[in-house]
Amino acid sequence: MSFEKSVPSVSVTYAQNGNSTKPNELGMRVMQERAYEKRGEQYLLIKSPPASGKSRALMFIALDKLHNQGVRKAIITVPEKSIGSSFADEPLSKFGFWTDWTVEPRWNLCNAPGSDGGKAESVGVFLNSDDPILVCPHATFRNAVEKFGIERFDNCLIAIDEFHHVSANPDNRLGAQLAELLARDKVHVVAMTGSYFRGDAEPVLMPTDEEKFKSVTYTYYEQLNGYKYLKTLNIGYYFYANAYSDDILKVLDPDEKTIIHIPSVNSRESTKDKIREVEHIIEELGEWQGADPVTGFQLVKTASGRILKVADLVDDDATKRDRVSAALKDATQKNNRDHVDIIIALGMAKEGFDWIWCEHALTVGYRSSLTEIVQIIGRATRDAPGKSQARFTNLIAEPDASEASVAEAVNDMLKAIAASLLMEQVLAPRFNFTPKAKASGPEDGFDYGEGGYQEDKCNVGFNHDTGKFQVEIKGLAQPQSKEAERICHEDLNEVIAAFVQDRSSIERGLFDDELVPQELTQVRLGKIIKEKYPSLTEDDQEAVRQHAIAALNLTQQAKAVLNPNEEQPQSGNTALIDGIRKIALSVLELDIDLIDTINPFGEAYKILAKEMNEERLKQVQAIITGKKVQMTPEEARDLARRAVKFKSERNRLPSLTSADPWERRMAEGVAFLARMKAEAANG
Repeated sequence: MSFEKSVPSVSVTYAQNGNSTKPNELGMRVMQERAYEKRGEQYLLIKSPPASGKSRALMFIALDKLHNQGVRKAIITVPEKSIGSSFADEPLSKFGFWTDWTVEPRWNLCNAPGSDGGKAESVGVFLNSDDPILVCPHATFRNAVEKFGIERFDNCLIAIDEFHHVSANPDNRLGAQLAELLARDKVHVVAMTGSYFRGDAEPVLMPTDEEKFKSVTYTYYEQLNGYKYLKTLNIGYYFYANAYSDDILKVLDPDEKTIIHIPSVNSRESTKDKIREVEHIIEELGEWQGADPVTGFQLVKTASGRILKVADLVDDDATKRDRVSAALKDATQKNNRDHVDIIIALGMAKEGFDWIWCEHALTVGYRSSLTEIVQIIGRATRDAPGKSQARFTNLIAEPDASEASVAEAVNDMLKAIAASLLMEQVLAPRFNFTPKAKASGPEDGFDYGEGGYQEDKCNVGFNHDTGKFQVEIKGLAQPQSKEAERICHEDLNEVIAAFVQDRSSIERGLFDDELVPQELTQVRLGKIIKEKYPSLTEDDQEAVRQHAIAALNLTQQAKAVLNPNEEQPQSGNTALIDGIRKIALSVLELDIDLIDTINPFGEAYKILAKEMNEERLKQVQAIITGKKVQMTPEEARDLARRAVKFKSERNRLPSLTSADPWERRMAEGVAFLARMKAEAANG
């Protein structure tokens, strides 16, 4: 058995200060207290990572709305029946709150037999009853709204768990129904999610609806930095050339508590025999000893003589699978680290699945979306005694140009890289960017490193209590409207998610040797922001763009300056801070024009080159560069607008013969538009 850890693209170490798990006098942890402070808001959006206590935060808020705000009913809706257990009875008064959370068994429809259509009738009965709280799957709620109409839900609290399942796309039924409820304006809504973005790049809410919500944001950094036990989190991907089952032991450590997600039978990574794949993994682990008659777990004896308990959630035999699933949900075993060692799943054990002992989430093949990847990573980020490290590994098939499925393979590879880039931002402390000016000065609570704040420099401060950066950047545009300010302070990760999911951007950023970085950092990202936030003014769109690219590029460059020749990224809870300070000190002035000249995907390519077969990498590059597209009229117009700004600053238009590639590109945009006008004039 040869176990080799993959090269992680992200390696972060946290301070373990215990703050995020420390309750106040009402029994609320930090995130829950933060959410409860906004309990009076009609529309509340809670953005907080897995294991931060969103379910209990909702209990506190819902009870206050029912008892003190005149709301008549609370309906909690979840995407999967298994997640309904998160809203089971809780003796909150035992920990200091003024009442308990109680759901009558008949009103937890996640436990009820029958179809979602039939359960919709039960929602109607509940609305006419005297009981205040109901828990149901999303599908049941959708059917109930269709059956009874939105008016029946007036003066109710609608709490939507895993809110990223909602989409502004009119084909998304729950999203369309929510839009109707918001337009009628007679309900309260609490929306909760650990990833406020979707894998398909569709917006969760339309901007006009999103503006109605007050946000509570609790970052991954705050959550993990405040843990008591978990100190280090590694995230990476590993490429394999043949069948994944032959290479899985290179990344699977049998001594780690692991959830393995095998690929869908419809994916290219699958052997098309999921049962045999599970059997092969078990054979690789050791000698099968039979199945436990009570739990249904497979018992496997390793070469060292240890007996592993393996939970198989892939088995098509519903009786066996249900027994295993029930054993995993056994509340009496929740704190028993030795209950199970490895879980093998396909469509199960993802969002909402609570196994605090999980140290390694190993996913074979790219899943359906970035959101799903983030949710799977969340399975490993629970805090538990004796659990100091956790990791996520994405096992990806190397693209082979000789295969018909090469385009799909390249797409999977790009998505894996996008997930890694996004997680780097999600795991980092929050950025607060400010323009450098003569009147700039130090802010209270921020540590500016050795020598303190320097008036003649762009400074980088860090607040260790709040986990926030304060970074001064020369020439930085500031948001003017409240909405743009909110986006810059709270939603930069959503902007970056849209950017790294943009296939054209990541393809060119990784493989186009002739790329002028501003084509991505200014033109492409600018276009994405205009589409994402059409109601913002051009000035505010530009401010959002500058803040987003600063966050992405500073994170990437901090990693680069700390690890110029190392195989493993440097970790440590101050590593990113130190890296950004080094960047600020290495240039005369940290300005936005300089940041725009950095290819945001350059560091990802370096990791890719280390991990992937050199010949295959060249094949992929040839495939992508071979389909290079010409400039579009929209891109030309954007370049021409930037050329106008260039002229106002330098009193001349960009030149086609300039030594500066970005100036030449702007000139090409102007020339392209001139040709278009000439051709139109000539008929």
